[in-house]
Amino acid sequence: MHYYATIRAMSTRLVFMGSPEFALPTLQVLAEAPYLLVGVVTQPDRPAGRGRKLTPPPIKTLALDLGLPVIQPARLKEPAAIAQLQEWAPDLIVVTAYGQILRPAVLDLPQHGCLNVHASLLPRWRGAAPIQAAILHGDPQTGITIMRMDPGLDTGPILNQRTIAIYPDEDAGSLANRLAELGAKLLAETLPGYLAGEIQPQPQDESQVTYAPMLSKEEGRLNFNQPAESLARRVRAFTPWPGAYTLWQGQPLKILRAHAAHRSAEPTSPRNPGTHANHGGLPAIKANPGLLILDEVQPAGKRAMSGEVFLHGARGWDD
Repeated sequence: MHYYATIRAMSTRLVFMGSPEFALPTLQVLAEAPYLLVGVVTQPDRPAGRGRKLTPPPIKTLALDLGLPVIQPARLKEPAAIAQLQEWAPDLIVVTAYGQILRPAVLDLPQHGCLNVHASLLPRWRGAAPIQAAILHGDPQTGITIMRMDPGLDTGPILNQRTIAIYPDEDAGSLANRLAELGAKLLAETLPGYLAGEIQPQPQDESQVTYAPMLSKEEGRLNFNQPAESLARRVRAFTPWPGAYTLWQGQPLKILRAHAAHRSAEPTSPRNPGTHANHGGLPAIKANPGLLILDEVQPAGKRAMSGEVFLHGARGWDD
């Protein structure tokens, strides 16, 4: 960066908003960039784990390690939160998976607006679960969009995008890790040109819009009236959260890894969807059509195990 551009950048005041692990690379990049990072906004501490211990969001932990001031409003529209943002007087707000809607009072505060690091190729998969949606629908690729935020749901104009392939056996957790790193890198590449007025946001193509609504825990239960290929994608899309499962002996059986068997490879078994089978020494469940082969599972109250180990102890699985 040119000397005078560096001096100008160092006087640019930034506020970062984010909460989960996905946002960590972006905060780290901003902390190392030649900008004045004046504050961080994240979600409140929440109970987590078996002991329901009050746990800070990952972004709070990193921000405190970096010596940055942190606020955790239950609602960003709270007067105290707005007052703190006004006191920080940011020239730009960067948002990565914050978890709350930004109102006009916040969107209009910085001179350069609010930028969002979004985990899809907008306008495809606007909404809360774009990574899961891309896997669930069999997209061959996804990516990162740097967008200037407006009052709509991921409707703002686009500054920059970068595409990556989705690997055939990739789950949402591993894809999120790759996208998090990509998002931080793309933001760092985009900010200098945007702040210098060299990058003009471009409107989204409204004819290509799709939505990825927020997921619930209940959606993890598999419906074996669906094709095995779709169920295998669902397992990958819902790993690690909300998790895919079926019921075995009245208890949830978490399905951590699975793949679909082609119809020609199915053993002779009852045709009813949901029927259990033994497929080459692995537990399988009849779908419509196909077989879902369970490569790794976690029975209730036990540790994760291979499908083969589970089948050895699962009496009556394929009776």
